Amino acid sequence: MRPLQKTGFTEIELSKAVNDLIQGRSNASGTVTLQAGQTSTTVSRETINANAIVILSPTTANAAAALASTWWSIVAGGGSFTLAHANNAQTDRTFGYLVIGG
Repeated sequence: MRPLQKTGFTEIELSKAVNDLIQGRSNASGTVTLQAGQTSTTVSRETINANAIVILSPTTANAAAALASTWWSIVAGGGSFTLAHANNAQTDRTFGYLVIGG
């Protein structure tokens, strides 16, 4: 889904954007894999600010096991969130995420 300009968009573009949102499609989601050998992983998203909420959903067994010891914080000034996590060699700790609000 691409963002609409503040002015100059067509009714068709507006209709498509609204219908995409109704059908659950938006730019507020993505995937992230925790960095192996690190204690944090940063995800950059221009839509994030201090009021955002990040919801994580594990997509692999190792991510599910890591979920209890993984938490997030918004980087000062917004624009990204950082996941704090255990340092290990696993390369498949992958999560889907959804950013709400902000």
